[in-house]
This record gives sequence, C-alpha cells and structure tokens, in this order.
Amino acid sequence: MSSSPRRIVYPGTFDPITNGHLDVVSRALHLFDEVVLAIAADNTKKPLFNLEERQALAEKATADLGGKVRVTVFRGLLVDFVRSQDSRAILRGLRAVSDFEFEFQMALMNRKLSDSIETIFLMPRDTYTYLSSTIIKEIARLDGDVSSFVPPLVQEAMRKKFNGGKS
Repeated sequence: MSSSPRRIVYPGTFDPITNGHLDVVSRALHLFDEVVLAIAADNTKKPLFNLEERQALAEKATADLGGKVRVTVFRGLLVDFVRSQDSRAILRGLRAVSDFEFEFQMALMNRKLSDSIETIFLMPRDTYTYLSSTIIKEIARLDGDVSSFVPPLVQEAMRKKFNGGKS
C-alpha cells in the first residue's frame, strides 16, 4: 500500500530567493517529503526580476536539494493552488514578531477559505532572521556585498540588473 508523499507549498514572490528562504526550505524537508516553491504571479509588488527570472533563479538555487523541491508559478487563490498540488499545508517563514501579525491574518483567512489546509510556520536560523529581499536589493543597488545573504548565482544576477546587464 503506497501513500502519497507529504507535500507542502511554500508561496512567495522570491524576488530574489535568499539564503533565509533556502534555510526554511531545508528545515521543511525534515518534516515533508517535498516542498513546492510557488512563485506568486498575481501580486501588487514591483519585482526586480520578472516571473521567469525568479523561477529560473529559484530552480538553480534549489537544484542541490535532491529533487525534493519543485519550483512553479501560481495564479489565483493560494488555497486553490495548494489543493491542485495534492497538498494540505502551506509553509510560511517567520523572521520576527513583526511578521507574525500579517502571517497570522493570512493563515486565518486561508483557513476560512479552506478549513482542510493548515499553515505551518518555521523560523530560519538566527543568522537569517534579519534578511528580507527588499533590504538585500537595496544593498545590491548601492553596490554593497550581498554574498552572505543570497546564493552566488543570485548575487551575480543582481549585479547584472543593477549594472545595466554588465557583470
């Protein structure tokens, strides 16, 4: 009798994917068989990287995780997407207390939309709790060193974006 894999969906804009995101993914893989890293296509943010670039960066950044991470794009309601992935769990990272209120509201709304889907909160290592994609983009824009915050391929992609396509 085979059981279906335990799968969790980790939604976000991932603009760009950071070492904090990757830490949360690796923690989730201790609890779940597969993580679906779901890049939101419908958002009001003005991303640095377009959808295809974010997907490619996330795929390359997670490539060494033993095929246990699947990167995809989603549109529409998250709960509908989670069901379409044969999952019953949403993964959210919490860096600080300031994240909790927003994430708690989202979790309650998702539960109202589908009471069969649970939200799991994981905290990154303390060395990543201060990371945010917004802050990292600002440091890179000002030609600062982001090598300890993002994978090398993301650092290079950011350098090209901020230098008009030149390395």
